[in-house]
Amino acid sequence: MRINRRQFLQTASAGGLMLANAPLPAFGNLTGRLDRRAVVRRHQPMVTQFDPFSALSVGNGEFAFTADVTGLQTFSAECEKPFPLCTTSHWAWHSTPLPAGLDPKDFHYKDYDTYGRTVGYATDATGQEPLFKWLRENPHRFHLGRIGFELKTSNGSPASAGDLKSIRQTLDLWRGWLESSFEFAGRPVRVQTCCHPGLDLIAVHIESPLLAEGRLRVRLAFPYASSGMSMADWSHPERHTTTLARPEKNCADFARKLDATEYAVRLQWSDGAELAQRAEHEFLLGAKTDPALEFACLFSPKPFSGKLPDVARTQSAAEKHWRQFWNDGGAVDLSGSSDPRAAELERRIVLSLYNTALHCAGSLPSAETGLLCNSWYGKFHLEMHWWHSVHFTAWNRFKLFEKSLVIYERILPLARDTARRQGYHGARWPKMIGPDGHDSPSSIGPLLIWQQPHPIYYAELSYREQPNQKTLARWRDIVFESAEFMASYAGFVPKRNQFVLGPPLKTVSENTDALTTVNPTFELAYWRFGLRVAQTWRERLGLPREPHWDQVLRNLSPLPVQDGVYLMQEGLTDTYTKWNWEHPALLGALGMQPGDGVDADNMRRTALQVRDTWQWDRSWGWDFPMAAMAAARTGQPELALDFLLLDAPKNRYLPNGHNFQRTNLPAYLPGNGGLLAAVAMMCAGWTGGPNESAPGFPKNGQWPVRHEHLRQWM
Repeated sequence: MRINRRQFLQTASAGGLMLANAPLPAFGNLTGRLDRRAVVRRHQPMVTQFDPFSALSVGNGEFAFTADVTGLQTFSAECEKPFPLCTTSHWAWHSTPLPAGLDPKDFHYKDYDTYGRTVGYATDATGQEPLFKWLRENPHRFHLGRIGFELKTSNGSPASAGDLKSIRQTLDLWRGWLESSFEFAGRPVRVQTCCHPGLDLIAVHIESPLLAEGRLRVRLAFPYASSGMSMADWSHPERHTTTLARPEKNCADFARKLDATEYAVRLQWSDGAELAQRAEHEFLLGAKTDPALEFACLFSPKPFSGKLPDVARTQSAAEKHWRQFWNDGGAVDLSGSSDPRAAELERRIVLSLYNTALHCAGSLPSAETGLLCNSWYGKFHLEMHWWHSVHFTAWNRFKLFEKSLVIYERILPLARDTARRQGYHGARWPKMIGPDGHDSPSSIGPLLIWQQPHPIYYAELSYREQPNQKTLARWRDIVFESAEFMASYAGFVPKRNQFVLGPPLKTVSENTDALTTVNPTFELAYWRFGLRVAQTWRERLGLPREPHWDQVLRNLSPLPVQDGVYLMQEGLTDTYTKWNWEHPALLGALGMQPGDGVDADNMRRTALQVRDTWQWDRSWGWDFPMAAMAAARTGQPELALDFLLLDAPKNRYLPNGHNFQRTNLPAYLPGNGGLLAAVAMMCAGWTGGPNESAPGFPKNGQWPVRHEHLRQWM
C-alpha cells in the first residue's frame, strides 16, 4: 500500500471527533494547571456489547488481570484466539522439562566469515531442531488462574455471551476500577473489579439476586502452562497439581505445582458464601442466601501468611495509587484543538499512559504484548525496550522506567561471555530473553546490533535525572563495556581507510541479507552516539578519552546517501522502490536519536521520500511515531502529525487503547510507548530545537496544545 502525498494527507486527516471545549490561546501551555481529571475521564473506555477486542485490564506494573464485559474472565473460551483473558505477573515463568537426550551445552553455532575470521551465531536449527525450539520457547510466561462467573440458564445449561443484556462496563482510569453491569435471565448483575497497587491481588464486589438463587457463582480454575498466546493449556490436567488447604474461616490456600514451577494462591471471601471443589483444578465460590459477595484473590511466588486486604481497602489503595499517577508527571490537553483528529490523538495518549503504566513499568522489560498474553513466548526484546519505556522519562515519570533497568546489571556477565565467545571485547547485549538473560536462538535475532547502544542511552537519561557520582558508579561498567564492544565490532577496511558495520548484520528492518548488509544508516548514527556519550562518561569520571573509541569515531563510515536522501544501508540504491517495507529505520537516526552524523536537510528530504513511497500497510506500530519524531526534528510539524495519525492497518488503536497489529498480536506496547515518545517530543521539544511550546505541532491555529511537566528530549 504505497500512498502518494494526496492520499497520505487525506487518510491522515480522516475520522475523529472534535472535542467540545472552548478554544484555548494558540500554543498556550502554562496558563494555570490542566484539569487532569477531566482529560482522563473523557477517555474512559465504555463497553456496551461483548467484543473480545474490548477486553480491559487492571494491574499495577508487576501484575495484570484482563477481563471481559462481566468484569471477570467468564467467556475466556470465546476470547482465547482473538484477545486472551489472562492473569499474569513478572515472576510467573515456566519451563517445560528438557526432552530426554537434549543438553543446551550441545548447541552448535553457525559460523560467519567476519573480515577474515569466523564468528559463531545461534541462527541455524539444522540438525538440532528440538533443542533450537526448546531454547526459543523456554522459559515462557503462563496464566496463573482464570477467575470468572459460572452463569446458568433456566434449564441449567451454561450461558453464552449472547445471553447477556443491557451491558455497560466502564474502566474508571482515575481510580483504577473496572465497573461492569449487565442483565442475565432478567436479573441485574453489578461487579466492581480492581487490583491492589502493591500486591498481585484482585478484589471483586458482586451484587445480584442470581447469587442467592444459585445461578451465579465465581469459578476459579487453574491450567497447565503454555508458551502460546493464551498462556494456558487446559487439556493436560495430569501435568500439574493443585492442593487445597483451608487455614481459617472464609479463606482457602491453593498450592500450585507445574513441573519445577511452584506458586501460591490465597482466596478470601465475605461471610455468607462457601467454596466447593468441583474438579482437580476447578473451584466454585457461591453465596448461600446473600445477594452480594466480595472476595480477594492473591497470587504469589511463595505462600502468603496473614489476612488479605478486603475489597474496600483494596479499592481505596487503588484509587490513591492511580490518582497520584495521573497527578504526577506530564500531561497534555488537546481540548482546544479544532483539528478533527485531536480527540482521537488525546484518547490514544490517555489510554497509552494507562496501558504502559500497567505493562511497561515493572521490574522486567515488557514483552511486546506486556502482561496481557504471550507474544514470542512472553520473552522481552531488548531492542524494543526503548520503545516500551523510554517515554516515561520525557513524561517526568523516570522511576517507572528505572525499575526495569536493573536487567542490564544482572545480565552483564552473560553479555561479556557472548562478546568473548565471538572474539570481541566488552559486552554484547542479547535480543530476546527471559529473566535468565540467555539469548534465544533465531535466524534473525542474534545478528541484530541496534540494541547495543541502548544501555548507553539509558545511562545518559539516568545521569540527566540524577547527575551525581552514584549514577556514574552504577552505570560505569555498562557504559564502558557497551562501548568497548561497539569499537571492537566495527571492522577496519584499509582500502577505504574507514571502519564499517557488518556484514554479517541484521538491520532494524530485518528484511535484507545479513551476509551482504553493510553500514545501515540507523546503526551508523547510533554507533556515533554511543561512542560519543561513552567518552563523555570517561571525562565525567576523570578518566582520559579512550584512543581506540576516538579512532573509530573519526573514521567510521558516513551515513549512506544518494541524491540528497538517506538509504537504508550502503549500496541499497533501490531503498524506496524495493526495500520500502517493514521499519523505515533510517528516519530514526534523527528522531529517536539526536542525529549524530546526520545532515538535517538530507533527513528532511528523506522524511518526504518515505512519506511518498513507503508501504505503510507493511509497517509496524512504532514506525509511525518514529517517522513523526523525524518530521518534527526537521521542522515539518504538519508531516509529523500526519505520520502519527496515518490511517494504516497497524496504526489502529482498539477501544481498550491497545495497538492492534495482526491476529496473533492483538496488542503491541511499542506502538503505545512510541506514540507517547513522539507526543512528548512534539510538545516539549528537543535539545537544539525551537525555543517555543509544542514545536512539533502545526502552527495553523488548529492545535493550541496545552501541556505541563514534560521534559525536553536529547
